[in-house]
Amino acid sequence: MTSKQFNLNSSNDLIDKLLKNFKLIALMLVVAIMFSSAFFTVDPEEVGVIVRFGKYVRTVEPGLNYKIPLAESVYKVAVERQQKMEFGFRTTSAGVKSSYTRKGGGVDEALMLTGDLNLADVEWVVQYRIDNPYNYLFKVRNPEVTLRDISESAMRQIVGDRTVNEVLTVGRSEISSKLQELMQQVCREYSLGVKIEQVVLQDVNPPEPVKAAFNAVNEAQQEKKTLINKAEAEYNKVIPKAAGQAKETIQMAEGYATERVNNAKGDVARFNALYKEYIKAPEVTRRRIYLETMEDVMPRLGQKIITDQNGNNVLPLLQMQLSQSKTASNGQ
Repeated sequence: MTSKQFNLNSSNDLIDKLLKNFKLIALMLVVAIMFSSAFFTVDPEEVGVIVRFGKYVRTVEPGLNYKIPLAESVYKVAVERQQKMEFGFRTTSAGVKSSYTRKGGGVDEALMLTGDLNLADVEWVVQYRIDNPYNYLFKVRNPEVTLRDISESAMRQIVGDRTVNEVLTVGRSEISSKLQELMQQVCREYSLGVKIEQVVLQDVNPPEPVKAAFNAVNEAQQEKKTLINKAEAEYNKVIPKAAGQAKETIQMAEGYATERVNNAKGDVARFNALYKEYIKAPEVTRRRIYLETMEDVMPRLGQKIITDQNGNNVLPLLQMQLSQSKTASNGQ
């Protein structure tokens, strides 16, 4: 037997063995594939939702889990991860913010009609988390699209109930809280399985064609507030001062009135006491009053001499005046 015939016989034997063990090899391959597909891993921030022939069976926790091959399939849902949706703009991977216009209809999703029939460009962010994986997967078709429509509809409703000034200035925080509350209510009614964690009103601006006019109005309003504040400051400075001065004048008048009344009462009491003494000894009291009065009056007269009605000679008076003049000149 030649070597060529030997190799041919060996190949035929190998083929015969493979044909005989084909079923066993195929079975082993199927078992290996099924075994490898039976185990799967769920990440820490996810849960696994298992369905058997399309019907929900159970929810498994993070880690290594098992499912029936071919009969069961798994959907991994991130329940611990906070996700976000942007409205009116999109942030690229490089962190650059760009405006967004919805495709198809060509309608800007940020353009809102306010309650006073003005327009405003409203940009906001919705941060949410999946809290019910079963509802999120099976209760609503396209839950992300539904959530986006809910948010836009709720925002248009809230902005439509407010004036443009409220939307642009003082009402922003109220709009955010109201939008979060309304979105959560609708998500609960739809069994969406989503919890709205936060709504951030990113930016609110007037439309570009009328932005200059809005800015002019805002500047005028700011100037108005500035002037009002200055007037109030001046008012608070002048009015309390005037009130204090008025109060001081009133208190001075009251004090003066009290003083006059007390002095009058004292004079009355002194007169009554003097009158009682006068009744007891009229002549003595009259002379004492006369002397006390003269003692008080005489120093006020200055250099004057008073004579009685019988003093006809004026020489003593002249001599006295001359002597007083000499004394004054010698003193100088």
